[in-house]
Amino acid sequence: MAKQILILGGGYGGLLTALTARKHLSASEANITIINKFSTHQIITELHRLAGGTIKEQAVALPLQKLLGDKNVNIVVDTIQEIKPNEKQVLTSSGAVHKYDALVVALGSETNYFGIPGLEANSLILKSASDANRIRAHVEARLDAYKASGNKADATIVVGGGGLTGVELVGEFADKLPEVCRAKGIDFNDISIYCVEAGLSILPVFPSVLIERAVTSLEKRGVTFLTGVAITEATNNSVSLKSGQTIEASTIIWTGGVKGNQVVGSCGIAEDRGRATVTSTLQSTSHEDIFLAGDCAVVFPEGSERPYPPTAQLAWQMGETVGYNLSVQLKGGVMEKFVPVFSGTLGSLGRKDGIGTIGGKNTQLKGLPATLMKEASNVRYLSHIHGLFALAY
Repeated sequence: MAKQILILGGGYGGLLTALTARKHLSASEANITIINKFSTHQIITELHRLAGGTIKEQAVALPLQKLLGDKNVNIVVDTIQEIKPNEKQVLTSSGAVHKYDALVVALGSETNYFGIPGLEANSLILKSASDANRIRAHVEARLDAYKASGNKADATIVVGGGGLTGVELVGEFADKLPEVCRAKGIDFNDISIYCVEAGLSILPVFPSVLIERAVTSLEKRGVTFLTGVAITEATNNSVSLKSGQTIEASTIIWTGGVKGNQVVGSCGIAEDRGRATVTSTLQSTSHEDIFLAGDCAVVFPEGSERPYPPTAQLAWQMGETVGYNLSVQLKGGVMEKFVPVFSGTLGSLGRKDGIGTIGGKNTQLKGLPATLMKEASNVRYLSHIHGLFALAY
């Protein structure tokens, strides 16, 4: 009788788990079901472009049915409510109860607001295509309001967080808003774009020379960076900073922190500050029938006390390892230890500029070469998941 494999989440980790598991397990050996809150697999690394209005939603939200429909993978669109590891059950918001022989948890992370007063209620986030659409619509509505009233807050955007997501987002705004303003009859020089970072520097994963390149490039296009200063409060039209400064802004976007998924952290499996702890084969340290992939798990390099940073490429590789190890668990053999290979880090600074480090020697890229490499990286991933054909839906 076919074993029941249940995969929670259709992001990088969940999708690659499903694709890899099906390569090694026939339909008679395993019934694979993936539960995702969206009907699409979303290219998270490109959401800033959708939020800025430089691409359409179909470029970042690929139908799971087209990616998995011919792979004998069942697709359920629902939201996970509770995981019961001792009963081998998963409950969803629709009231359904899903039983499993093996479970894969790939639910990603949640936004961390760090208890900052008013921040969650008054800010937008960028974790899905719907979030990106909401940001774009909100910005355009505020610009229309500015044209009508001249209220400076409506012409001011504050992005909290100077990591890759925040910096790529202000880069899109710097490139796209001049065009949007011209169409609306607004002077782009009236627009203020802030990136506020509590740390001493933006983009701490990059070498200082590339950080300087990013700051210089974006400042020339109208972005103001405020580093070494934390947001202490947010209202619907202002941001207060630890320095005592207050910025009047009707658009506040928070990209400044993530935390473990609440469903994972509260389900009873072993965890560390909300993220599941895993063995070298990516099984839960407390439940060997549960595998984990992506940001909801914390993975440490051998001999290190610092975990790997949560990235799309890490989740992708975790999914492939989990998919193979599932087949070993069900059919026998030796499981693979997870040993990630990092190909580099690439960041866009708008459509015509970028920075990056690639390869084992961390070769530095900037300008057009970095932009082209990032585009190539996206195409490579789409090709890997056979997703290029899905772009035309």
